[in-house]
Amino acid sequence: MIGYLEGTILHFESDGILLLAGNIGYEVLLNPQMVEKVMSKASSKEVISLYIYYHLTERQPKPVLIGFETLEEKEFFQTFITVDAIGPMKAVKAMTRPSSEIAMAIEKKDVAFLTGLSGIGKRTAEKIIATLHGKVEKFLTLSSNKIEIDTIPLSVEMGNIGLQVEDVLVEQLGHSHSSAKRLVKEAFERNSTISTPEDLFDEIFQEKR
Repeated sequence: MIGYLEGTILHFESDGILLLAGNIGYEVLLNPQMVEKVMSKASSKEVISLYIYYHLTERQPKPVLIGFETLEEKEFFQTFITVDAIGPMKAVKAMTRPSSEIAMAIEKKDVAFLTGLSGIGKRTAEKIIATLHGKVEKFLTLSSNKIEIDTIPLSVEMGNIGLQVEDVLVEQLGHSHSSAKRLVKEAFERNSTISTPEDLFDEIFQEKR
């Protein structure tokens, strides 16, 4: 069974990547959050590391590899698919928000948030809450803002700060998502001592002046 892969990207897909590892190309499915991060931060020459959930059943005889950036993200996924009627394929498409936010919605019994996930209706959202409420507290502090790319060593804290600033740039200042990500990335590359959202804004707008 495959549990971990490290390699370079041969090709981007809408729902994952073709990863070259040890001269073998692996088709790896990624949730929408991961697809966006990989496409915005990785090039074909950069090495990425993924923990793999290996899915193979009698009804799904073709092996499916689903990639995660941390073991904790993989564990949350494995917890999520214990809900009746949510299999791995449905779950990976549904995870359009960070695991920590999904866990928080479960603990708050926020049906409206869960129905905002791809493919999750009200009845399924209620099943998720009934099955997992009280079981996902440890995932509330998970950060899915860091992709392991050797040339971009962002810490979890930097990733959290980056997302906060990206949201403001998009929602309040009118930047596109791609522009906001680029500005944040370039600011961190110029100044690795940034430790607060205020510092990050200062670096971004100092460069623009």
